[in-house]
Amino acid sequence: MMLGTLLARQGVEVIVLEKHADFLRDFRGDTIHPSTQELIHELGWLDEFHRLPHSTMDRVTVAVGGTPVTFADFRKLPVRSPYIAFMPQWEFLNFLATKAATFPGFQLMQRTEASEMLIENDRVVGVRATTDSGQLEIRADLVVAADGRHSRMRDQAGLRAKVSSPPMDVLWFRLSRRATDRVEFFQGGKGAMVAIDRGDYWQVAYTIPTDSYQELRALGIGELHNRIGALAPALRDRVHELASWDDIHQLTVRVDRLDNWYRPGLLCIGDAAHAMSPAGGVGINLAIQDAVATANILGPKLLAHNLTDADPPRVQARRQLPVKLTQLFQLAILRDLYPKNLHDNTATHVPPIFRVFRRLPVLRHAAGRFIGLGVRPEHIRS
Repeated sequence: MMLGTLLARQGVEVIVLEKHADFLRDFRGDTIHPSTQELIHELGWLDEFHRLPHSTMDRVTVAVGGTPVTFADFRKLPVRSPYIAFMPQWEFLNFLATKAATFPGFQLMQRTEASEMLIENDRVVGVRATTDSGQLEIRADLVVAADGRHSRMRDQAGLRAKVSSPPMDVLWFRLSRRATDRVEFFQGGKGAMVAIDRGDYWQVAYTIPTDSYQELRALGIGELHNRIGALAPALRDRVHELASWDDIHQLTVRVDRLDNWYRPGLLCIGDAAHAMSPAGGVGINLAIQDAVATANILGPKLLAHNLTDADPPRVQARRQLPVKLTQLFQLAILRDLYPKNLHDNTATHVPPIFRVFRRLPVLRHAAGRFIGLGVRPEHIRS
């Protein structure tokens, strides 16, 4: 959506396909980092953006074994919004869709799913899409696959990803929220938990070691109740709202990246090119950085209809270093923080890396810059 908005802003004709009728998907990433808010400022939309429902966090504090440690501090970042904004992703996507609709070359096709690439002479020339009224063909100078970590377009193109799986899976669920609740953003113990304030409910992510979901289920829903209650005592009186495993959504965490993000006529960006761990909530922001780089590099070429096969690789050349460094950072943190098996209590002790951050404030600001702005942040070209 961001790429479509930016290209249409340049005058390029764009069609964005969305297989659902709306953007109301639960458990999508919703952390809007300072880098993304700075881009919205550069577009002149920041005040309007901040009027949307959201909460803010200017420091990341983790509590492991009851010991709070500030891991990242955003307050000294040289931006207009030195904090993470927590905003439901459907709000953000609706905001972008409304802005994009003001540009004459933009078209959003909902209830439309790209099902197959159109290939001629070994070149992608468009897609075949499925709609409520049947199939249609859409031809384009460039097809951009932004269809996530399970990208159908990527698979059809024969592009293969290198996988570096972190040692965890995530269980997402909701618990009701009260105004008097005091729940830390991150808690560690037997497993680890992130709680996001949604106003009238908490969106909770509980992490478990990779491939241990069935083992936890075998212990019964009461075991999960006990674990959540131990990590967040303020929520102990409402864990019964999780009546069964049907109330829980499992996310198998996958970290991967493509060696090549492209083939003639096709470019992959975001999770389709590099799936990120949920750690730090950086996935959506890296995808947006990809979109900005793509618009900056390829937009003028697309507008002039003189895009060549040498142009999409320039996007990967621009973005692959930030992706590699961020994934290395994520994996290092995760391997130090999370338990190795379902019954491991090692996470009740503060990992060595967090002890260092507690003693050296300069590292908190460095981590804040790394998480909040990223490596080689992109900017909107007028």
